[in-house]
Amino acid sequence: MTGYADIPAILAVAPNGARKLPADYPNLPITPVELAREARLCCDAGASVIHLHVRDDNGGHSLDTGRYREAMAEIRQSVGDALLIQVTSEAVGIYNADQQMAMVRDLVPEAVSLAIREIAPEGGDEAKLATFCAFMREADIRPQFILYAPEDIARFADLVARGIIPGTGFPLLYVLGRYTVGQKSSPADLLGFLTSPVVREQPALVSNWMMCAFGQYENACAMAAIALGGHARIGFENNMALINGEMATNNAALIDQARRGVAMLGRKVATADMARKLLRPDW
Repeated sequence: MTGYADIPAILAVAPNGARKLPADYPNLPITPVELAREARLCCDAGASVIHLHVRDDNGGHSLDTGRYREAMAEIRQSVGDALLIQVTSEAVGIYNADQQMAMVRDLVPEAVSLAIREIAPEGGDEAKLATFCAFMREADIRPQFILYAPEDIARFADLVARGIIPGTGFPLLYVLGRYTVGQKSSPADLLGFLTSPVVREQPALVSNWMMCAFGQYENACAMAAIALGGHARIGFENNMALINGEMATNNAALIDQARRGVAMLGRKVATADMARKLLRPDW
């Protein structure tokens, strides 16, 4: 029987996000070369996944597949297969569901994060979504579905129950908080997700879960998730502060901080190959 300590903890790095600019922090990695350098440092610090965002010429959020390919090639040259590359499909108020799905079809990434609210909005074309999910399954793409609030779980469960999203168990990302000025997530924010009646009644719905959090308590939220059997996404996308309040010199400092916490909690840190297995859904 698999126990708590038998499941390695995934530390995913989110090095830049869609909104911050170098003006916000000089060490924010934006270019493919900068992302590759950061990937190497984070891999050495204990990360097994990189959550990848790319930018346009003005520094704005982009889902351009050419830019993705350039950044992915630089990262692969830097770390080989030692990091699973997960691209974002985040809308940021720019892209609709059709454009998000088109990006994934064109790029065929190893892994992608998909927000249920964005890829499957109420009143959206569920036939298109079903065809898209079937494509991801055939292409062996690892989707991680993002839930921005506990109420998103019911929508996700309904899509799975009706076969729009085919399969049984899926990797989920729980978002603790919002992109607001001064946002500080708390470990208690996990409770709404973990105590959801839907999850309690349908435990097979979730193969594993990860969290991301905003502000100076990001590491505390990550440690709460690790202690409860989950995984953590950490990085400058949502937080730049170390636990002592100082600004981290790079994303690797945040990953190293979390890695030491994982060891104290009695779990091993996942390798990229372990992360690949854990993040493959039960299609």
